[in-house]
Amino acid sequence: MRPPSLNREVRAAIFAGAMIWLALAAAMLVAGAVDAFGGGSGWRDMVLSAGLVTTAAGLVAFSTRGATPPPTQRFGFLVVVTLWTMAPLAATAPFILHGMTPVDALFEATSGLTTTGATVMTGLDTESRAILMWRAIMQWLGGVGILALGLVLLPFLQIGGMQLFSKESSDRSSDKPLPRFASFGRTLLGVYAFATIACAMAYSAVGLSGFDAVAHALTTVSTAGFSTYDASMGHFDSVGPLWVGSFFMLVGSLPFAMYIAFLAGRRPFGIDPQVPLFLTIVAIASVLVIVLRNDVITSRAVAEDVFNVISVITTTGYAASDYTAWGSTPVAIFFLLMFLGGCAGSTTGGVKTYRLLVTGAMLRTHLRRLVMPNAVSLTRYGAREVDPAVFRSALVFLIAFAVSLMALTVALAGTGLDFLTAHTAALTALTNVGPGLGPVIGPAGNFATIPDAAKLLVTLGMILGRLEILPVLVLLLPEFWRR
Repeated sequence: MRPPSLNREVRAAIFAGAMIWLALAAAMLVAGAVDAFGGGSGWRDMVLSAGLVTTAAGLVAFSTRGATPPPTQRFGFLVVVTLWTMAPLAATAPFILHGMTPVDALFEATSGLTTTGATVMTGLDTESRAILMWRAIMQWLGGVGILALGLVLLPFLQIGGMQLFSKESSDRSSDKPLPRFASFGRTLLGVYAFATIACAMAYSAVGLSGFDAVAHALTTVSTAGFSTYDASMGHFDSVGPLWVGSFFMLVGSLPFAMYIAFLAGRRPFGIDPQVPLFLTIVAIASVLVIVLRNDVITSRAVAEDVFNVISVITTTGYAASDYTAWGSTPVAIFFLLMFLGGCAGSTTGGVKTYRLLVTGAMLRTHLRRLVMPNAVSLTRYGAREVDPAVFRSALVFLIAFAVSLMALTVALAGTGLDFLTAHTAALTALTNVGPGLGPVIGPAGNFATIPDAAKLLVTLGMILGRLEILPVLVLLLPEFWRR
């Protein structure tokens, strides 16, 4: 039997999900308004979707109202998993009314909100502006949720070493960006919105239409990757959009707390060692792909090379061209980049750069102890000495990631997919990259032709990856429900 406190926590988590549904309903009206302003007819489905979602949210909120549990870790796990499970359900409404099957609609909605960027849609060039803008808004809102997840919830839950970036810890130090969380949240949202507006203006300056500039800005800063064209960013003939996209994907992949620290007058690159490491990896990978690509080096080729490298490592998922045709070595580089992701505290997915530093520090400390068993060896992240629990947590995440990748690969292969498609579909889902490798789901394809069972498995993988796996696994423990 569940303890009474757990019942309150479940009700409160579902109530929070209903509030998210209301926010999504409002976003549907925005997408509908954009379509109506442009003279389209897709706004009607958006208005109907908003009405249906609002009604459902009202019923759910009414039936779960009044529960106010304390902010415990158990409640945190429940809220995180509940919100990211409920939100895609509401976001399917416009797609279903548009004629998509429930499985395809759930896949597209989950991909949007988790900022994965994988798609089952074709014919985007002639699609209604309502649906195109809804896809973009979903990803931008997903980016907001990811920032809250990475900067507040995962550190609080001590997931995957993210407690290293706990605001509670920073509140006790001189590195506190802002005095109160509410102020921090407003500043964070302001920085995110400002970056999006700047990106839209930059896209417009290099020739994109107003609609394309806004839609792509929403999915660039959120490192999400939905485009308004089947050819993604390869649709544009000039290199301007590629360089603008490259710059703002990098903006979205760096720690947003760094920007806030910069606004507070502190030297940002002295705060977090993952930033210079990440930028170094981007630079090295870009140079290697430029040199090793099976093609003549031109200004367009260089722009495509850099853009595709940044798109993959930031888990955005745009494609400027089919990089799987560039030779085996560049493809191997892109495969490795799919694992990495950007920095912690950004909108990116993947393993995250800071975990490279964490595992490297753990390895160095262990090797030093083998050489000098009696020496005192401190494990550091940058200049800071770090609690060993942080390193253990990061290692547990890496193990869970590897096991999940193997299990999801086997499950996808069981649906009839070939090994390359199954493995890279599992990888791109867990890292929230978007496209995989190969002719089926590579940058020149999409997920439309894979079986429904595989689509559902990839959908599950996208949620697992976005939540960094462990919160979902925690809910599977019987002890969690008996506490």
